[in-house]
Amino acid sequence: MIVIDRGDSRPLALRDTADLLTAFAHPIRLQLLEQLRGGQLGVGELVEGVQLAQPVVSRHLAILRRAGVVRCERVGGKVRQVTLLNLGRHFAVPQTHWPTLCARVEEILSGQGVLLGGCGSLLVEREAQRLAALLLARQGVSTPEPAPDAVAPVHSIEVDALTLSRPRTVGVEAVGLWAMARVDFIALLEELGLTGPQRAAVLGVILGRMAAPGSELATQRWLCERSGLGELLDVDFEAMSLMQFYRASDVLMRHREALEKAVFARVSELFGLDWTVTLYDLTNTYFEGEAPINPKAKRRDCALLTLALVLDGSGFVRRSQVFDGNVVEGTTLEGMLQGLGAPAGALVVMDRGIATGENVAWLRARGYRYLVVSRERHRQFDPSEATDLLTAGGQCVSVQRVEDSEGQEVRLYCYSELRARKEEGIAARFAQRFETALQALADGLGRPRTTKKIDKLWERIGRLKEKSHGAGQHYHIEIVPDASGEKAQAIRWERRPIDGTMDTHPGVYCLRTNELTWDGEQLWRTYMMLTDLEAVFRSFKSELGLRPIFHHKEERADGHLFITVLAYQLVQLIRRRLHEQGINDSWATLRETLNSQVRVTATFRRPDGRALHVRKATQAEPGQRQIYQALGTNPSPGGVSKMLV
Repeated sequence: MIVIDRGDSRPLALRDTADLLTAFAHPIRLQLLEQLRGGQLGVGELVEGVQLAQPVVSRHLAILRRAGVVRCERVGGKVRQVTLLNLGRHFAVPQTHWPTLCARVEEILSGQGVLLGGCGSLLVEREAQRLAALLLARQGVSTPEPAPDAVAPVHSIEVDALTLSRPRTVGVEAVGLWAMARVDFIALLEELGLTGPQRAAVLGVILGRMAAPGSELATQRWLCERSGLGELLDVDFEAMSLMQFYRASDVLMRHREALEKAVFARVSELFGLDWTVTLYDLTNTYFEGEAPINPKAKRRDCALLTLALVLDGSGFVRRSQVFDGNVVEGTTLEGMLQGLGAPAGALVVMDRGIATGENVAWLRARGYRYLVVSRERHRQFDPSEATDLLTAGGQCVSVQRVEDSEGQEVRLYCYSELRARKEEGIAARFAQRFETALQALADGLGRPRTTKKIDKLWERIGRLKEKSHGAGQHYHIEIVPDASGEKAQAIRWERRPIDGTMDTHPGVYCLRTNELTWDGEQLWRTYMMLTDLEAVFRSFKSELGLRPIFHHKEERADGHLFITVLAYQLVQLIRRRLHEQGINDSWATLRETLNSQVRVTATFRRPDGRALHVRKATQAEPGQRQIYQALGTNPSPGGVSKMLV
């Protein structure tokens, strides 16, 4: 523990240190300090804690007060004993540097900005700045924002001596805490039995993922060097070890199911969500660690993971689960929906990869409605029977609703102009590559030392078809033999597009559903919600730092993904509320706007030699103020704290 004595204005270098040494030289006084580590206590509570007579305890407290280690505060009519600043058991600065550290802290508090005699190390300076900031936050006087017509106190200051120090971002942090308050997230952590340090670490990693996505190491640096979250929570993140942030994900994973269920229930209450639509899809990522193979990333040093999400129609996560990277998409649906307890009649929207015949049959047998992309290869579309729709981007989409003969399913054949242009370009590119390769084979027939045997040429052509992405099926190819009948003298081909394929029906796709009462427009617009889920995955990977995952343990990689899911829930809550107020920016844009607001300490020297410290947030810019007003939160996070030394 370091002693900071603000009651004596003499420099520490000239002060007799005998009182300080005496204060620590008795086991009873050390025991009293240990009791006070938990917070402020009355004399009676200290007497009960150390099991000694009150006069004895009072005498030792007097010695501690004279040394500047303990001071008295009146709280609710009672006198409480409190340590000036508790630095914990593990302290980074070696004991030989403690006198220099104490002196430097006093210099900062008295408004001096130069290291004492140039003998201070970077470690001492950083620690001194941290301790001075803690003293200002905990011992300074917090004052509300003054009313416009209020008379403010007047101080005479030396303008040239003004210094601004310790800038820390608070914009994203304040908005993130606002979202957590809407779903009672901190209270939920308390209900689950998390300790104070555990709750602080959990809040740090989740809000860090929202504000500055990265590894736990990067999050710790952000919390200690750039963020003012510690001030808003009254937590000293600089005193927390890196391992506490790693273990935060372990704690979250132990309560994963309860957290997901509770957070979504509270979001549902806020926005009136129901089970009308359920979206399901998967995405892949990987973590840095040993693995047999990563087939999609083609790396052997990174294990592949698959994150599955079930969302409602508003984009909030109902449930998440991590599967092995080689999981077959169609095998995951049953377990996810059974775990959710989704009621019969809920509409499940899925992409083609999950819409296997077995999954569709399972949904139908259990009373679910479904809307999926058909796996049928044959394309068909009749423009004369179609209805034209406009997308949000102004593009034209035509839909043809066809009910099957048994009256159990509806097929919705869709044609998109934008998709047609894209697929026409793809088909043309692959066809050109295939024809170029055929021409190379044909040209080789007239050169020596090239393949001319007919059976070998057919093998070459077969391999070309395999690599043609389906373009080869549309060509009729003929090899003209020479007189011997064993070698080729020419290769001829003709393009004959097969009906019902991308070549003849570009831009056409088919949806299938057992919802028989909806018209074509309602079905198509409901399916398009799945594109919102794809936007969620893009947000995970770009805005919230889903990949890569810098972990070597699988359970920590799962925890990293779950932190991202929780951060997304809060981001979605914020964006949903802002959308209601006409603000439709992406999270990346919102984060950039909010990150420019910081809390700073302004230090003024007065003519009488004393220093006035004022800690407050910079004035909100117009864009920031618009966000705060839409959310109904304070545009000056953290308020104002003042200290006169």
